[in-house]
Amino acid sequence: MGMKIGVIGTGQFARSFIALWQLHPDVEAVYACDVVPERAKEHEEKYGLAGTFDSFEEVLASDVDSVAIMTQRWTHGPLVLQALEAGKNVYSAVPMAISVDEIKAIVQKVRQTGLIYMMGETSYYNPAVVWARSTIAKGELGRVFYSEGDYVHDMDNGFYNAYKYSGGEDWKKTASYPPMLYPTHAVGGVLGAVPSYATSVSCIGIRDDRGDGVFDADVSLWGNEFSNMTALFELADGGTMRTNEFRRVGYWKGHESRFRFYGTDAVMEQSGQGATYSVKTEGEDYAKGETLDISDLFYTHGHQVPTDFGDIDPALLQSFASGTAKVQDRSRLPKEFDGAHNGHEGSHHFLADDFVRAVTTKTQPPVSAWKAARFTLPGVVAHESAKQGGARLPVPDFGDGPANPNW
Repeated sequence: MGMKIGVIGTGQFARSFIALWQLHPDVEAVYACDVVPERAKEHEEKYGLAGTFDSFEEVLASDVDSVAIMTQRWTHGPLVLQALEAGKNVYSAVPMAISVDEIKAIVQKVRQTGLIYMMGETSYYNPAVVWARSTIAKGELGRVFYSEGDYVHDMDNGFYNAYKYSGGEDWKKTASYPPMLYPTHAVGGVLGAVPSYATSVSCIGIRDDRGDGVFDADVSLWGNEFSNMTALFELADGGTMRTNEFRRVGYWKGHESRFRFYGTDAVMEQSGQGATYSVKTEGEDYAKGETLDISDLFYTHGHQVPTDFGDIDPALLQSFASGTAKVQDRSRLPKEFDGAHNGHEGSHHFLADDFVRAVTTKTQPPVSAWKAARFTLPGVVAHESAKQGGARLPVPDFGDGPANPNW
């Protein structure tokens, strides 16, 4: 018998994962549930789902063993806790939650129940992060003492429409969502490659001046007026990490998430349009160092895929058809995913499979509750720092967590 997954929230993001779980050989049935029943029915018909539920409570009372929380970002914490309490394994879209207390409660509940919790952070499989994780682990950058992770996503680039779609007449109340409470596309990329975690932060918030009612403290559900925020984190290994979360920025194309890693022996720098790898020589003869353009390693289908393939391996062509970069190893994925729609720079296939693998093998996924806390807590505390004028605040940590949930 395979997994039975109930997908909670069938907005614009859920459809990709619904389609992939439908294809996965270890998933027996996928169900949908939405506060707008018509949306759930549309997904049922389009993807041939096993059925729909009228409420979250019905899902929790059913025989599904797992739920995927795809609701609006500020609702995740309470829904995850309800699902764990009901004995369900949980896949959650980002962020994990929006408060220290919610995150702590999730970690404690996962430890108490032995259930699987996974946060679907796309940056963990961002091609630049996949490359950096491997290169850093091999020691090729030397000591990585400084890293940068940015999430540069202008409101005009789809966010207005997304908030209107999900927020109804009062959409401006939630369109003001604080940027640092959505930190994982930036923080998760750095900490998904550097084996450390944040211990303190100082953050500066830039008050919005567009005057359209978004990021207006009097309108915002959170009293938020920051549209752009910059944070500097101290890491446990003695290094530092800088993160930008920008929602008003004149940048219209390229990578929304981009990363840079500075080591004592080499440096990788990614911009919106490409990436370079700079390696110094031993001793004082810097003239023999080199800077390589490694952009082609990170291209995925729909993201500047090279058109001159030459005598390329047919398997690699299939990878591009599935939206996969050269540095992303598809060998572990089910063959049923070949050619299926992918997204977020090739990450969706890996995330969908991670959750199924974790549940069916009873092992922690790469982005477990403990890892998710390390990806999310830095932003939660950074937002509080910005509200205090950039005060340096400690970031709590709940440890590495166990490798196997059957403790």
